[in-house]
Amino acid sequence: MSTEIKVPVLPESVSDATIATWHKKVGDAVKRDENIVDLETDKVVLEVPSPVDGVIKEIKFKEGDTVTSQQLIAVVEEGAAAAAPAPEAKADKAAIDAKNVAATTAEAQPVTSKAAATEATRSAGGVDQLPPGARFTAVTQGIDPSQVEGTGRRGAVTKEDLVNYASGKTGGVSGGARPEERVPMTRIRARIAERLMQSKNSIAMLTSFNEVNLGKVMAMRKELGEQFEKANGIKLGFMSFFAKAAANALQKHPVVNASVDGNDIIYHGYADISIAVSTDKGLVTPVLRNVERMSFADIEKGIADYAKKARDGKLGLDDLQGGTFTITNGGTFGSLMSTPIVNPPQSAILGMHAIKERAIVENGQVVAAPMMYIALSYDHRIIDGKDAVLFLVDIKNQLENPHRMLLGM
Repeated sequence: MSTEIKVPVLPESVSDATIATWHKKVGDAVKRDENIVDLETDKVVLEVPSPVDGVIKEIKFKEGDTVTSQQLIAVVEEGAAAAAPAPEAKADKAAIDAKNVAATTAEAQPVTSKAAATEATRSAGGVDQLPPGARFTAVTQGIDPSQVEGTGRRGAVTKEDLVNYASGKTGGVSGGARPEERVPMTRIRARIAERLMQSKNSIAMLTSFNEVNLGKVMAMRKELGEQFEKANGIKLGFMSFFAKAAANALQKHPVVNASVDGNDIIYHGYADISIAVSTDKGLVTPVLRNVERMSFADIEKGIADYAKKARDGKLGLDDLQGGTFTITNGGTFGSLMSTPIVNPPQSAILGMHAIKERAIVENGQVVAAPMMYIALSYDHRIIDGKDAVLFLVDIKNQLENPHRMLLGM
């Protein structure tokens, strides 16, 4: 019996999807709930599993094609078994491959030895199976990806793996070549670019800065971190302090939590905070809902769950919908200071940065303290400079006196 595989029902905000990767080809055996294909939307990558055990009988679209909700994309023959190729077929294929190699070699004689070596590396190492960025790195660096241990999804070799592998080598197959490769943007990357331009062109954006002494937060984590982990099964990080401080501050400065809709301002009586997470495919912002009601443990668990989903490509569209305010942490990559871009229709975003020991004056004495610059980018159409500064000062006061957060002050 044949079973049809269709595009999942897409939300109203997502009109179509792109066939990103087929994990099976016609004739391959597939098990029930095994992922057959990845569909990339403007926001997430969706996995489409097989509902039955069987064999892929037909594939309707190739990678890169655009499909819509409930469109038929493949057919599985239920209960069938994959047929092994006959020896004669293998022999014929080997003869054809040998002929093709001979023809290719004859045609490629004028090519330089370095270029030939690079192409050999591409063919032998399965370079063509890599994502575009990783493929470009493998070819230009002359790396055989089969020799590189992958840290990506399902053990896939990523661009970072190849860069790290190449850092221990000298020279390279490409030598002094200046290669280029043109690849189309992924749907997610194109959507990010569109949203950034929308933010730039439609928002009167301004950024205010302050700095925070995180000495007391670090002392609290050191004193209570072990007990916290034993009690809640998760470590006490920095993000929960910032998320809770932001939620408290948003309750006291509601205009920072508002959004613009035409000529109206919508004030949100809840703090749904988007937490920026970096993935191989780009930046995503899953939403922690009602942070004003969450405990530190709930926040840490929510962030950890989203981070795992992002790494595994399991974030759903519901995880990314909504959000009234965003927090982004460039400090994880070493950023000392930046001006984050507001994510419409939100009106503000808080940027965290690297913690650095700096000399400050405290009670008339010069002391070393763990300092962080924080930035608030905001829509100046509805948020005045005074509101932005007071909001940042509120964040600073809470983090420098973390017990205030426990009292909701």
